[in-house]
Formats: sequence, C-alpha cells, structure tokens
Amino acid sequence: MPGVRETRRLPWSAEQMFDLVADVGRYAEFLPWVVATRVREDSESEMVADMLIGFNALREKFTSRVEKRRPDRIKVHYVDGPMRDLDNVWQFRGLEDGGCEVEFVVTFTFRNAVFERLAGQYFDRAFRKMVTAFEERAQQLYGSSSSSATSAA
Repeated sequence: MPGVRETRRLPWSAEQMFDLVADVGRYAEFLPWVVATRVREDSESEMVADMLIGFNALREKFTSRVEKRRPDRIKVHYVDGPMRDLDNVWQFRGLEDGGCEVEFVVTFTFRNAVFERLAGQYFDRAFRKMVTAFEERAQQLYGSSSSSATSAA
C-alpha cells in the first residue's frame, strides 16, 4: 500500500498543533483542494466528518472517523469515498524547548490498481503540500518562526 511519511520539528507546542489538526471544520480556510468540510459528530475522543475535495472540475467527498488522543495523537480512518482505503496518523511529541515534533503518516489504496500506480506519485506531492499548509496555518495562528523539516519515505 503506498504511503507518505513526513516529520517536522516545530516551535509550537504539541497541544497547539493537536488543536490545529483537530479543527477539521476550518480546513477549507487553509488546505489546498479542500472545498468544504462538515463535522457530523464530535466529542473529546472521536469525530465523524465529511470533506469535499476539488481538483478543477472534479469533486469527491470523503467521510472519515477521527480518533483523538489529546495531545499526542490523531488517527483518521477512511469510512467512505472514491478510494479503497485512506488512513492517516498524526503524532505530536513535546520537546524540552516548548516546541514539538510532528509526524504525519498516510497510507492509501485506490480502487483501481492501474490508477494507483499512475496517481501515486502525485498523491505524495499533494500530501506533502498539505502538511506544509498546516505549518503555514500554525504560523498565522501562533506566530511566525523558522522550523526544520525532514522527510522519510
């Protein structure tokens, strides 16, 4: 199953980054290709949400169940949409300097194996761009700073 792993050391706290990622209702404000979101259910530990993604004229809706373990993990389980599977995990580790390390892992499977081979390389870039959008959003919300980013496949 194809996947992407991205790790970043950021100057913001694990709690701040957890709050930013858990705020699914605001994704359309800053994430590329996210047209709209709708949170169906939300509690301290779980959320069910729909996300409408748009690429030019193409529009696809995804439904996910989100497990929240504050402040260190958000795990997203694919429920329904155009793919066979799409799961991701955000891990937030506090650092002694007050910042945190964020690890984002996504795995995905298309319904069509040929399409998976063709589109897989573009999904890698798209997901990395989305991770960068979260970092830019944190700069807007919590103040500007510099960070170091490392990637691992």
